[in-house]
Amino acid sequence: MEINEDIVIVGAGIAGLTTSLGLHRLGLRSLVLESSDSLRVSGFGLIISTNAWRALDAVGIGDYLRRQHFPINELQGVSLSTGLPMFKTPLNMKGKHGNYNEVRCVKRKLLLETLAKELPQGSVRYSSKIVFIEELGPFKLVHLADGSLVKAKALIGCDGVNSVVAKWLGFDKPRIVGQAAVRGIVEFPDGHNLEPNQFLQYYGDGIRYGHVQCDEKTVYWFFTFWPYHEKDHKELKNNPERTKQFVLSKLIDKISPKSKSIIEKTELNNLALASLKMRWPWHILFGNICKGNVCVAGDALHPMTPDIGQGGCSALEDAVVLARCLGVAISGDGKVGLEEQEDESIRIEMGLAMYAKERRWRDTLIPSISCLLAYLQQSNGIVMRYVGKFLTRFLLKRQLKLLDFDCGKLVQPTSMGR
Repeated sequence: MEINEDIVIVGAGIAGLTTSLGLHRLGLRSLVLESSDSLRVSGFGLIISTNAWRALDAVGIGDYLRRQHFPINELQGVSLSTGLPMFKTPLNMKGKHGNYNEVRCVKRKLLLETLAKELPQGSVRYSSKIVFIEELGPFKLVHLADGSLVKAKALIGCDGVNSVVAKWLGFDKPRIVGQAAVRGIVEFPDGHNLEPNQFLQYYGDGIRYGHVQCDEKTVYWFFTFWPYHEKDHKELKNNPERTKQFVLSKLIDKISPKSKSIIEKTELNNLALASLKMRWPWHILFGNICKGNVCVAGDALHPMTPDIGQGGCSALEDAVVLARCLGVAISGDGKVGLEEQEDESIRIEMGLAMYAKERRWRDTLIPSISCLLAYLQQSNGIVMRYVGKFLTRFLLKRQLKLLDFDCGKLVQPTSMGR
């Protein structure tokens, strides 16, 4: 069976669904291919900062999600080595555009479900695993595991860390960083009674543990640790009970009873362990973000450590910019000479090139800061503890500047040129 689609997006994660929704808002249909048999909702929580809220506003779901989640006004850091406060940073300070920065922890499941519900019926095709990609003139033939063929004028890879599309573009496999993350979410039926609007994190000794409220009953938490090698931690893999006990054993007598109770009360089906991967920043800077009518976005482009909470936020930015550039390209609305290109395939290629140019530097900078901050915050040794303390504060200030970024709005094409 052969399916013909103008725009095909691989992966129904944050980047894929947001790109599809952005295109839909511009009147452009896309088909999202998802390898799983249902919506993927792993990860539990997602820290959404100002830059990402602007992206969510651009696709029209920001206000709905705001109503479901509390604002976070303060980040407090505590040393695991000494138990003393390291810093206290306001997150709701005034930004360069006159606005106040906005940070909330969003339930990942709710975010993905909201994106999916806003799409026209049939926009997502589940159980559609890509086997390989074939070129056919100006088209791409996407071969699926069930024997189906999808013929596309534009192919967008939002298929995560192990992206098939990124591999086709020439990117190497992301690097295993020797670090792992345990993420969990817990519901308190009678309320969690945490300090309102505060994001608390513990740092040091190769560990970072933090928790933040999503709403009056829900708390998201994470625990990253280094070093991590699967061969040395076989007992943790696919064993949430042992994983939970491992986390508690590493934090015993180092965190407050309230912080400890968050982990203790987490149901085993609400926590997960993952080995962390990243792409070297220079591979993003000099790699093929796009080639012809194929491009990548989100984790397929810039997998990173979670230390500055910008993986999902960057994916949302990517999606809005990509939808806008592709919309301009297909409409041929007079920008950068696109109206002179009567061949739609050439306009699509130019649109994807516009997207790559606009995103390349920022998608290189953010993983770079995340990687450095991860090393400093989880470092061992007396010298690094003191040096890292000052550098961490500097990088946190730089991080807060990253949050006050505007990826722009979706531009409604004047004519679809189809």
